[in-house]
Amino acid sequence: MFWTIVITVIATLVVVLIARNFALPEKKIERRVQHLYPARSEQFRRDMGNLLGPAIVSGNHIEALQNGDEIFPAMLDAVRSAQVSICFETYIYWSGDIGEAFADALAERARAGVKVYVTLDWLDTVKMEDELVQRVTAAGAKVRRYRPLRWYSIDRINNRTHRKLLIVDGKVAFTGGVGVADQWTGNAQDEDHWRDLHFRMQGPVVLQAQAAFSDNWIKTTGEVLTGDAFFPEQQRHGTSDAQIFVASPAGGSESMHLMYLMAIASATRSIDLQAAYFVPDDLIIEALIAALDRGVQIRITVPGKHIDSGTVRTASKATWGDLLQRGVKIYEYLPTMMHNKLLILDGEMVSVGSTNFDVRSFRLNDEASLNVYDEVFAANMVDVFNADLDNCREYTYEMWQHRSLKQRVLEWVVMPFRSQL
Repeated sequence: MFWTIVITVIATLVVVLIARNFALPEKKIERRVQHLYPARSEQFRRDMGNLLGPAIVSGNHIEALQNGDEIFPAMLDAVRSAQVSICFETYIYWSGDIGEAFADALAERARAGVKVYVTLDWLDTVKMEDELVQRVTAAGAKVRRYRPLRWYSIDRINNRTHRKLLIVDGKVAFTGGVGVADQWTGNAQDEDHWRDLHFRMQGPVVLQAQAAFSDNWIKTTGEVLTGDAFFPEQQRHGTSDAQIFVASPAGGSESMHLMYLMAIASATRSIDLQAAYFVPDDLIIEALIAALDRGVQIRITVPGKHIDSGTVRTASKATWGDLLQRGVKIYEYLPTMMHNKLLILDGEMVSVGSTNFDVRSFRLNDEASLNVYDEVFAANMVDVFNADLDNCREYTYEMWQHRSLKQRVLEWVVMPFRSQL
């Protein structure tokens, strides 16, 4: 009898912990956001600034960097030029030549007296060599793991930080899709080197990136970062209006999901989306179909056969039928894994960052996204989108109808777990 009770209690505890890890935020959007005004309107900006926060700020310069050959030199140059502070948060920081380069640069600046703070997601940096961390901490940097495995926090182990942020001296910041690993090096020249985008920021929006980093630094350490080493007075560096906002299930937030729903609902002409992991929920599919009914042209680029998660590809394809039949154009990127996260709306607004187009990013991960409200910048990103189409094939509704029985069975098996992919 005693052991029966013990086993029952343990089994109940395990079920509760699993259920808590699968639980979505309390603030759940259940109805489609209606189209009331276009993306170019002042009301759209007011809603985006007030419902999502923080406010949209002007005077920014945003530079798009493509693939490792452009991204890593720019990031390392910024780190090596740091005078007072470096704040770095990443989801994947593995070993390899590029990992060594970042460890050396961070350590050198820490020895020079620069305040260096690094947040690493515990689960997805588990493959990282301890020597790299030791090299940086021995130089005086503070390195912390986000949500490490502890008996008292196992119910939240499914909540990871997927944010990719680098802020130097509170004056220049980076965000986008890259992790610090060798597959992101190069120029997407073969299947071993991924296609990706990252973005360099200067101007008032940098302080919002700093606040985004500080959000998880406080959660991890309890330490508040203040003063002009982190939040210096800003100068205007360009003409772009921009905002960075964060999403975290710890706060019961669905702000990332809401942002995409609001953006899609505001579209009147075009939606161009590059999504490394495209597994939309029913509300997003409904919103896309409603946009089609308004005459919006929708183009979506996804990875082809080169993808690091076959289950994501399976779940993604299961959602394509209605979209393709109604007129969405879907393109598969062929040369290598396409890791881009890019939304261009009506040639007016661009949204980039770490957020994938799936339920995990919308509701489970900590994410940070950059929205840029600038027609010139949007036009440049449309050019990037179009250039990538040269390396794609269009996937048609007829192709979807003729997918194999094996593919259909796998979709049926995977779809109930799409929030965890």
